Amino acid sequence: MSRSGRPWRRALSSAALERLLIVDHCAIVGGQDKRTGGLAGRFSAAQAAFAGIFIVTGLGLLSVGATLPILPRYVSGPLGGGDLEVGIVTGAFAITGLACRPLAGHLADRRGRKRVVLVGSLLTAVSGLLLFVPAGIVGVIASRLFLGAGEGAVYTAGSAWIVDLAPPERRGRIIGLYGLAIWGGLALGPPLGELVLHASSFDWVWAVATAAPLLGALVAIRIPERFRPRHDYEYERALLAREALRPGLGLALGIVGYAAMAAFVVLHLDQRAIGHGAAVFAAFAVSVVAMRVVGGWLPDRYGSIRCAIGAALVEAAGLVVIAAADSFAAALIGAMAMGAGFSLLFPSLALLVVNRVPEERRGVAMGTFTAFFDLGMGVGGPLAGAAAALGGYSAAFALAAACALATVAVALTLRRASAGLPAPAPAPP
Repeated sequence: MSRSGRPWRRALSSAALERLLIVDHCAIVGGQDKRTGGLAGRFSAAQAAFAGIFIVTGLGLLSVGATLPILPRYVSGPLGGGDLEVGIVTGAFAITGLACRPLAGHLADRRGRKRVVLVGSLLTAVSGLLLFVPAGIVGVIASRLFLGAGEGAVYTAGSAWIVDLAPPERRGRIIGLYGLAIWGGLALGPPLGELVLHASSFDWVWAVATAAPLLGALVAIRIPERFRPRHDYEYERALLAREALRPGLGLALGIVGYAAMAAFVVLHLDQRAIGHGAAVFAAFAVSVVAMRVVGGWLPDRYGSIRCAIGAALVEAAGLVVIAAADSFAAALIGAMAMGAGFSLLFPSLALLVVNRVPEERRGVAMGTFTAFFDLGMGVGGPLAGAAAALGGYSAAFALAAACALATVAVALTLRRASAGLPAPAPAPP
């Protein structure tokens, strides 16, 4: 057969060459080829570093997840607290999380990503140790405050670190995949905490919550860092990045949908005699993960603003379907649509942020941006609750859909503002 009769070979060779070039691009760290040994040299130094940062973040979130279903029982049981105390303990970590993310980003730019990730992992471990202290509810609240600071530092500095490693044409996908560390930790942590509690005692749950971030710190020590801080910039003292404010507002508005799902989907479906709320929420979570894995390339291919608009529209549509659902199938479809849109919203807006700032400001930019996640959860939950109290559970989902549409409006203003905006200037040598 002639060469022209084998187009599939040429296509295969082209695809293989493209993958090889991408891997080689990732393998160049600091101007040198640092491809790691082992596994037949298939993994570059940058890929191994990404895996390490992913593991560190996942272990930190495993500590968060392991105590999530246990603390309410501990506060209301052995400590004798009421519903108010349970609510304060549960939400306390968001206070320091919101406050410390911009600070962590600032320090990641000035001191390096690795140092901040290490400090964050150690703060998370301290939060576990504080649970052993017999200081009552005040001690538990102190533990949660340390937890918020630690988790905020790890994720903020880690997100800047993985962007440093990613080729520009794959940043959106890498940001999306890194976010799965949070979902993995929060998914595996609660059943692990329940298993440990049923097998032993509260103290062993606290031990797991302490050991996981300590193990993460040991992993972080071994990860090489390419980024080198510079100290000759006027903006080095800034704790907030203006470039991240509007994308962060869009994120916060989109988070209201997640807050409504987490709080009211089970109650909403039970009220309508549909039931299976846990299964619907599980479908939402699976959709989030699947879209990150299968469609994570979309922001890189079609642009961050365009994908943010599409993601917000799909999220709004899914929330409307859930609000009006009169059957399990309808609720399931709505949850999967909402999950797909919600999944792409964060990496799309995050890509917009990191592409608008130079490397030396990625930490403070991601710190500013991710703080809006905590803000969205902190404000979105009460807003959805107020809507449910006034108009029923369907009103909570309708409000969330309106907030998602407001995200579209924010993205449209970003598109107009970005028209003709030059790329950030590279740092001087």
